[in-house]
Amino acid sequence: MTAIEPDRVVAVVGAGTMGQGIAQVALVAGHSVRIHDTVPGRAEQAATSIAGRLDRLVEKGRLDAAARESASARLHPAAELAELADSALVVEAVLERLSVKRELFAALEDIVSDDCLLATNTSSLSVTAVGGALRRPGRFVGLHFFNPAPLLPLVEVVSGFATDGTAADRAYETARAWGKTPVRCADTPGFIVNRIARPFYAEALRVYEERAADPATIDAVLRECGGFRMGPFELTDLIGQDVNEAVTRSVWESFFHDVKFTPSLAQRRLVESGRLGRKSGQGWFPYGEDAAPRPRAHTAGPAPAPTSITVQGELYAASALPGLFEEAGIEVIREDDAVPDYPGWIELSNGTRLFLADGTAADDAGMPVIHFDLALDYREATRIALAPAARVESTAVEEAVGLFQALGKDVSVIADVPGMIVARTVAMLADFALDAAAREVAAPDDIDTAMRLGVNYPRGPLDWVLELGVRWVLATLQSLHEEYPTGRYAPSQELRRLVAAREEDAS
Repeated sequence: MTAIEPDRVVAVVGAGTMGQGIAQVALVAGHSVRIHDTVPGRAEQAATSIAGRLDRLVEKGRLDAAARESASARLHPAAELAELADSALVVEAVLERLSVKRELFAALEDIVSDDCLLATNTSSLSVTAVGGALRRPGRFVGLHFFNPAPLLPLVEVVSGFATDGTAADRAYETARAWGKTPVRCADTPGFIVNRIARPFYAEALRVYEERAADPATIDAVLRECGGFRMGPFELTDLIGQDVNEAVTRSVWESFFHDVKFTPSLAQRRLVESGRLGRKSGQGWFPYGEDAAPRPRAHTAGPAPAPTSITVQGELYAASALPGLFEEAGIEVIREDDAVPDYPGWIELSNGTRLFLADGTAADDAGMPVIHFDLALDYREATRIALAPAARVESTAVEEAVGLFQALGKDVSVIADVPGMIVARTVAMLADFALDAAAREVAAPDDIDTAMRLGVNYPRGPLDWVLELGVRWVLATLQSLHEEYPTGRYAPSQELRRLVAAREEDAS
């Protein structure tokens, strides 16, 4: 199935930010575009705004003047829906309310031709439900662009229960012809990105609610240790706390209050207080010219590094650390008589052991233990988080701090919380992705592509599984499940199946 031809008309209903962005994408791709809004005069205002953005593209050298003039000539505000009759594609970007969308598409079905593709840009509603009342629901599909649509490459092509394969193929090829990176997915709550991304926000909020660390520190650890582009607190401030919380609540309700998707009470209170983020001048952090200074991440002061350490057994995901310590001039004594399949550790001079975060609390060990967090890349990471057990002496904490400072890292010491920050977040993201792939929400490659392009993750969660190993993910979640026996961290059946299959292959 080929893309919609450039000489065919594309219509956009809804002249807000997203509608304008989609219209601009179609214009630059060569289509004549008609934009409609129920509010009188809004379509004309949108056309003016789009023309202004095209002018800025010319100023930046991203569009030549002739292409700008041609695109502007192809953009037409439509006062009535009837003016969209000759469209080959109509994309809806109106209010996220099921009744409003259903009423719109029922009206469009009486206007457009039988070969016109109908698409919703919904991010939170069921595509099946939106198109359920149509006489010909087979031509109805989800085309979920990400904001700002002209800049972000990802488009989720969502097939509802009744969507014909040919309609989904045509939508997919059209998005690709527009220069986007489309991914296919089934009609599931949150689709790919908003389903799988929930733990990125939820685990940070959970760590904050347990008072293990403050928002600035949690953000810094996820950025500078985990490799994420933005921390969840600054990101939700950018998105809007009300918007992010509404998506979380919608997904939770759509999954019949599944505990894995439970919203955060702390975020609910933030929304109720009117602290919505950048747009209101205050969210987790202050914004604006007269705002108070933004809180800084907790960073430990300088501490002396040990002259030598002992590394016992295999450090698995942290296997790069001994070599880095040696490069920093620290003597590394290697001992290999650890228990098979048991995680190794780094031992300090007084016997305190440093373990990679594994889903347990450091206090559970019954000995002086400090956990250090998972890093995307221990060489490139600029910050490491440590979580000492209560019985660890302050001198041992200082020695652990100095050990990582010798690698040029900032060090954040947080309270003893199971799974710390990066480790529990990545383990949950990985399991959500495995579960989605097993349920055929999307193909594994599309899942990783969606998470890299849709929310700028440093790597796809399924690629992370390959790096960390399914046994580490399972062990981390099993430990978290024992610490919090609510079902929130219960490993998925797919994760259990994969680990069992690998154990069988090894036997």
